[in-house]
Amino acid sequence: MPGPDRDQRILMADLARAYYVEDRSKVDLAAQFGLSRFQVAKLLRAARDHGVVSIEIHDPRRPSRDDDLARLLGIDRVQVVDVTGTTGQQTGERIGTAVMAALTHTLRPQTTVGISWSRTMDLAARSMPDLPPCTIVQLAGALQVVGSGTLPQVIGTLGASPGITTLPIHAPLVVDKASTARDLMRQPEIAEALDRADHLDLAVVAVGAWRQGESSVWEKLGTVDRDEADAAGAVGEISGRLFDAGGRPVNTSLDERLIGVRFDQLARTPQVIAVAHGAGRAEAVVAAARAGFVTHLIVDTTLAQALIEMLEAAP
Repeated sequence: MPGPDRDQRILMADLARAYYVEDRSKVDLAAQFGLSRFQVAKLLRAARDHGVVSIEIHDPRRPSRDDDLARLLGIDRVQVVDVTGTTGQQTGERIGTAVMAALTHTLRPQTTVGISWSRTMDLAARSMPDLPPCTIVQLAGALQVVGSGTLPQVIGTLGASPGITTLPIHAPLVVDKASTARDLMRQPEIAEALDRADHLDLAVVAVGAWRQGESSVWEKLGTVDRDEADAAGAVGEISGRLFDAGGRPVNTSLDERLIGVRFDQLARTPQVIAVAHGAGRAEAVVAAARAGFVTHLIVDTTLAQALIEMLEAAP
């Protein structure tokens, strides 16, 4: 059976917000929305079933580092992946597996999920499990780095699976000229993918720090772009979109040459899973949390410890 359409999901969200956040009764909601109490109850149950509402129980008898980090960062959920004793490749693969597990746990039938390219997401794509009927949107073009290309290939392969619609972006993330980016974004297939990013139910993105060794984008740019970003206060990037320590977008000439999702689109997405690893990305992850759109963060043990130390030391 098809899932709820956009209007139904908006109604579910309005009902859920009033019921769970505003603590209003089903009788009140039935009167306001012109429904019966039975219909209200059914829609609230459907909101949970289709991922419009997520309910988590934080048992105070079981405190965890994950809960502490979520509280310190001010986001819904943090998931720490134990990478003790792993190599660089093994670390990426273990985190990639965790990302895909989170995706399958969160994804509901007939929803729209956006996935951005990164080296971590390339590794994650290699453990791509069977997915329910859904629409998968590639949120950013790819960078030509050693071992890249897996994610676009997997998204293309998934398009042949029954019930799965894919919207790929067959283009690089960064091009040399703004005019080239505009021409590429006018191509129907790319335009459709970027437009669909306005209507995501779930997004999966990677957080990079704006420094050598911590960002694939940084490594592909020249000195002029790097200096401009540094002067503007960039500390991190998501799909090449830069942000400062406060989580605010940093606008440079790079933006005009990027083919990928924008921060305002992520801000409109109900659930955003962000992934990062390595202690060097701590400042960028804190800044990304301050941006306000990350709901679920997946990090490794090394980064988790760096985050705790940074946040507890902050005035």
